[in-house]
Amino acid sequence: MGVIELLCNAPSSSLCIDRLKLNRVFEYQGNCSSRSRRKVPSFSVMASTIPAAAVNDKEDSQQEQLSPNVTGASFIRPHLLKLKPYQPILPFEVLSARLGRKPEDIVKLDANENPYGPPPEVFEALGAMKFPYIYPDPESRRLRAALAEDSGLESEYILVGCGADELIDLIMRCVLEPRDKIVDCPPTFTMYEFDAAVNGASVIKVPRKSDFSLDVGRIAEAVEQEKPKCIFLTSPNNPDGSIIGDDTLLQILKLPLLVVLDEAYIEFSGLKSRMQWVKKHENLIVLRTFSKRAGLAGLRVGYGAFPLSIIEYLWRAKQPYNVSVAAEVSACAALQNSVYLENVKVALVQERERLFKLLKEVPFLNPYPSYSNFILCEVTSGMDAKKLKEDLAKMGVMIRHYNNKELSGYVRVSVGKPEQTDALMDCLRSFV
Repeated sequence: MGVIELLCNAPSSSLCIDRLKLNRVFEYQGNCSSRSRRKVPSFSVMASTIPAAAVNDKEDSQQEQLSPNVTGASFIRPHLLKLKPYQPILPFEVLSARLGRKPEDIVKLDANENPYGPPPEVFEALGAMKFPYIYPDPESRRLRAALAEDSGLESEYILVGCGADELIDLIMRCVLEPRDKIVDCPPTFTMYEFDAAVNGASVIKVPRKSDFSLDVGRIAEAVEQEKPKCIFLTSPNNPDGSIIGDDTLLQILKLPLLVVLDEAYIEFSGLKSRMQWVKKHENLIVLRTFSKRAGLAGLRVGYGAFPLSIIEYLWRAKQPYNVSVAAEVSACAALQNSVYLENVKVALVQERERLFKLLKEVPFLNPYPSYSNFILCEVTSGMDAKKLKEDLAKMGVMIRHYNNKELSGYVRVSVGKPEQTDALMDCLRSFV
């Protein structure tokens, strides 16, 4: 690698800069034989007698000459110039202003948030936070210890992030070279495709079957033909709520690629997490989040289970202070009240079943069974899905519509509190 040596013996009042001088430096390792010798280019920046002010004046003059032909966009990596931005859900404040309604008067069922919020211990912990002015623990030791107790998986397998989204991007930055490929199985969480584009990777799409199950045969063909580096899977899948069975996952794990399993909604499925599987499968990563289970979407706390052979390198590459003091304090406090978390989960699962039955009664909706905290509905009978979403928004009820071709005729409804379900149904009945 190139080595830059900054050597300056001139007085600080006349700091100077010279041209880069390229030297050849022999680096020896082990014995002194010619075979152990390798050439490494070394760049030395030496002090000269030219005052820094004079150099700066010259640079300013050159900059003035270049300015007409240089734009900020010229410094951006070429593949990012055509990147389509991710379309996030609008926050309460923006919705309130656009709809002319108070935030508490908006029925927000468009982002799969937990309507019950976090346990009361979270608010107490935030109010008693002593050291917000000190950088957080870069290893999130306290939270990882709590997660180890909660999951039964040793803390050395666990890495915490600023939401699971950060971990998705971190995995790609560590695994993918530019023009490497990933497998994506739409319709699914669009962050995988987005992050792949940010990292200069190509996306091999293997669409799901009509019942939203994975097409394992076509995935295997894509792996053999395209040689992708990894595949991203979600169970339960967003946006339809389907799950991946053990047999299916084991078939995919036999393929020569890294499998990233996103379990953001696993708590609502009644199934056990596969976090423990990372101890047996070197090509498996499992991601989790506090956004849904613990109602901490606004504080951004996610975590993942990684094989030890992989996590070592993610530790090296991650940002040192990626999880804030407030986020770690809140997550630890939430885990202290497992009874609250269980009660909220049960309440949401029960309301999901009630919502599903009610949606089946709507003549222009065809809801799909879900193992998550949302229900995907096909919009039928000539009703326009996008217009339905917009009309409900005018009534203060927010649901999700998708612009992509796979889901243009669908809407997704998050499970809320019973009174939110009632408000939604009143609005839907008005269209009949």
